[in-house]
Amino acid sequence: MEVQDIITLSDKAAKRVSNLIEAENVKYRLRIYITGGGCSGFTYGFTFDEKENEGDLIVHNNTANVDLIVDPISLQYLIGSVIDYEEGLMGNRFVVNNPSATNVCGCGSSFSI
Repeated sequence: MEVQDIITLSDKAAKRVSNLIEAENVKYRLRIYITGGGCSGFTYGFTFDEKENEGDLIVHNNTANVDLIVDPISLQYLIGSVIDYEEGLMGNRFVVNNPSATNVCGCGSSFSI
């Protein structure tokens, strides 16, 4: 199975990551992680990270030449997901289109499986 089949960083999200990294002039990568909580059970989290830990999956986006990092525990909840970036009435944010989520809260930041 290809890495891109496991989880995908969309071109739009990758370009946004690239712009944020350029503005800060650092060599960070976007990390996505899952924590317990939120109105639906699990919550998506995003942070910039300069290091990778043992077992992390690195997903590279060639269009913007940036990486997405996922730890092995979070990955099990994210298989098949597409990480995207949207601008809208709820603000500008990274969003997760997760095929495993059976219930998603109204704002899209928490989910259940």
